[in-house]
Amino acid sequence: MSETGEKVGAGVGGVAGTAAGVGGGVAAVSASGVAGLSGAGIMSGLATIGGTVLGGIAVLSVGTVVLAGGGAYGGYRLIKWLKNKK
Repeated sequence: MSETGEKVGAGVGGVAGTAAGVGGGVAAVSASGVAGLSGAGIMSGLATIGGTVLGGIAVLSVGTVVLAGGGAYGGYRLIKWLKNKK
């Protein structure tokens, strides 16, 4: 059986997970600290999320990677389940 479907599912899921991670991170930074996405808004939002600006960057980076990996795995398992269901 070809694994192309599983690879496509993993790719699509990974892209969706990455988009969710980035979008969620931007929304969290915008809503935290000084409102908005100006320089001050981004810096204060990152500091609010992670204790320091670097801590905020680390938190958002880890969150994005986790969501991308979870999305890729979920897409892979979904395609595999759909193939086995036939």
